Amino acid sequence: MNFVTIPIIVLVVFIIISGLFTVKQQTAAIIERFGKFQSIRHSGLQLKIPLVDRVAGRLSLKIQQLDVIIETKTLDDVFVRLKVSVQYKVIKEKVYDAFYKLDYPHDQITSYVFDVVRAEVPKMKLDDVFVKKDDIALAVKAELNDAMLDYGFDIIKTLVTDIDPDAQVKAAMNRINASDREKTAAQYEGDAQRILIVEKAKAEAESKRLQGQGIADQRREIARGLEESVEVLNRVGINSQEASALIVVTQHYDTLQSLGEETNSNLILLPNAPQAGSNMLNDMVASFAASNQIGEAMKAQKKKQAEDNE
Repeated sequence: MNFVTIPIIVLVVFIIISGLFTVKQQTAAIIERFGKFQSIRHSGLQLKIPLVDRVAGRLSLKIQQLDVIIETKTLDDVFVRLKVSVQYKVIKEKVYDAFYKLDYPHDQITSYVFDVVRAEVPKMKLDDVFVKKDDIALAVKAELNDAMLDYGFDIIKTLVTDIDPDAQVKAAMNRINASDREKTAAQYEGDAQRILIVEKAKAEAESKRLQGQGIADQRREIARGLEESVEVLNRVGINSQEASALIVVTQHYDTLQSLGEETNSNLILLPNAPQAGSNMLNDMVASFAASNQIGEAMKAQKKKQAEDNE
């Protein structure tokens, strides 16, 4: 082998190698021959005629996303910025149309999005834009499908991913929302206070009713006890007036005794008038005298009954 054949062999090997190329998964390669479309090659190791065929371009068959920012005006004259995300892919059977019919598919898709959004949003008020954003997305998808299908593009989904009104409008909306929430909170607070007042009044009314019933029962029992005491005293010869005096004196001393049993009591009984001291003393003397008279009368009555029995 001489030095002339070596360069020829190297050139032949280089030419053969230059005719081999690979295509990645989910990718389509467009082959042209002398500037004319020849074929479309898909994933794997491919062969082309060296120096005759060339790879004019490659198109991804994966789902792609294009984000479009549109500023437009609503029906109530509020400027708002919308972000529309378009998910699309090249149709495998229409790679030729996608490659040769459109130079800049992103620009065409963006133009259609602008056209649809600026036709739909001005028909809505700002609040409706937030509520009906899915309707806007569907309208964009329908328009894009009709327009881009002939160019080899399939619109998978369109999403309105952001709605951004003017900063002053957002601040006003936040104030309105905060005011509504404060109003609702105040209403709930007022209802709670009203319920508490009503329930408290009901409880107080029930308490007073039960207290009055208790006092009435107490007085009824006291009256019954007094009646029975008078009847017992009448049986032993003590008339009603004397029996009443005896009961009053007994209750007076029972009260003093119950107060004296309370070692930690701070209660002091004082007269409530300047002459009450002497009156109290006279009353006590009179009470003692009355008690003695009652005792003597009881003794005499018992003695008389004993004599009569004999």
